[in-house]
Amino acid sequence: VQLQASGGGLVQAGGSLRLSCVASGRAFVSYGMGWFRQAPGKEREFVAGISWSGGRKYYYYGDSVKGRFTVSGDDTKNTVYLQMNSLKPEDTAVYYCASRPYGSSWSSTAMEYWGKGTQVTVSS
Repeated sequence: VQLQASGGGLVQAGGSLRLSCVASGRAFVSYGMGWFRQAPGKEREFVAGISWSGGRKYYYYGDSVKGRFTVSGDDTKNTVYLQMNSLKPEDTAVYYCASRPYGSSWSSTAMEYWGKGTQVTVSS
């Protein structure tokens, strides 16, 4: 499985960005997809995730981004998105997408595959 994240950049506080992650090599809906971020000197943090079960989608968010970020997935394109609104300087980090094995938690240690990160920088 290969994951390719894109869409990072420099934005002013209060602005928006949309990250994309394209998955290849396995059926998209057979596992969950998550976004994590890591700021310098900090541990990797869960941001948001989406999973599929019984024909339904389930969404998960870290406390620090609830109400500002939205995760979504396009099954036909094998792509998961992270819409980030009302960005804050503390959102500055390298953002990673990862695949979650079915039934696993959203802990970074439980993720199966990782994409290369994309840098998001929010200026004050």
